[in-house]
Amino acid sequence: MLTLASTPENPVPPGGTLVTVHADDGIGLRVAHWRPTTRLVKGTVCLLQGRAEFIEKYYETITDLRRRGFAVVAFDWRGQGESQRQVADPHCGHVARFDDYHRDLKAIEDAILRPLMPHPHMCLAHSMGGAVALTGAAEGWLPFTRIVTVAPMLSIRMIRFPGASFLLARILHRLGFGRRYIPRGKPVSIATNPFQGNRLSGDPARYERNAQAARAVGAGAVGDPSVGWIVGAFRAMAKLSDPRAAAAIRIPALVIAAGADPVCDTRITERFVARMPSGFLMVLPDARHEILSERDAIRDDFWAAFDAFVPGTSAAPDRAESDRKGVAAASA
Repeated sequence: MLTLASTPENPVPPGGTLVTVHADDGIGLRVAHWRPTTRLVKGTVCLLQGRAEFIEKYYETITDLRRRGFAVVAFDWRGQGESQRQVADPHCGHVARFDDYHRDLKAIEDAILRPLMPHPHMCLAHSMGGAVALTGAAEGWLPFTRIVTVAPMLSIRMIRFPGASFLLARILHRLGFGRRYIPRGKPVSIATNPFQGNRLSGDPARYERNAQAARAVGAGAVGDPSVGWIVGAFRAMAKLSDPRAAAAIRIPALVIAAGADPVCDTRITERFVARMPSGFLMVLPDARHEILSERDAIRDDFWAAFDAFVPGTSAAPDRAESDRKGVAAASA
């Protein structure tokens, strides 16, 4: 049965709709969407998760967006959260190929965004979701009018020897181990590691809240990635490292990097944004990788930048509502 997990420190935002959407290859995706809590509607923000994340981790962000007048769409990528797996072990973070994330987003666009959600449509993407968004913008298939991405996955700092690691992963993949964990990989979510020395957040309360949410969703908070995921990630980052990729992005984009990010290399992010014709960069000096789960002062700076960049519109009724009324009038 399709559900959203709730904990005392992380209750489900009220008024949402939870459905399953199927990609064109049959993979089922868990999707939730909410209307804003304001009278005027500014548009829709679609959340693009990072690797190993899940809808429950974004309840606070969903609430913040709804209070700003935005409808929100949140979904789990295939292979994580409560979306369908392509491997037998539900704890293994696997995707057959990174292009499959395009399939997932296309399914959300066709089933949820275009028919149901108010315009304009924008995205708020984190880490791996940022890599997907920037790839889609460079290749021309991203269905959003503006991009906000935090700590995008343009590099992985945790991998000490990336060239050798990519070579090893490709060899393992060719030998048929693509659906297995990376060497020394474990089925334990990084979100449940002790706060001390963590790479994700400097806020102990939000870190513990996310850890409790991870425990509540169980296998939804996947562990280490598969060899196949690593191969796909390296290939995606290699495509984005081509200077022509950033130069091809015409959608206005706000990229917010974490100055103390031990996961993704902020210097590479800075170089990428410098090549973007419509890219704007903000570096939050003391932030770790998960800016949206950081301390209040850091989150306040994030939301100030977001509010300045994503004003949306204040049209009422919104376009989706107008479409529904038009259908009703035509059938009356």
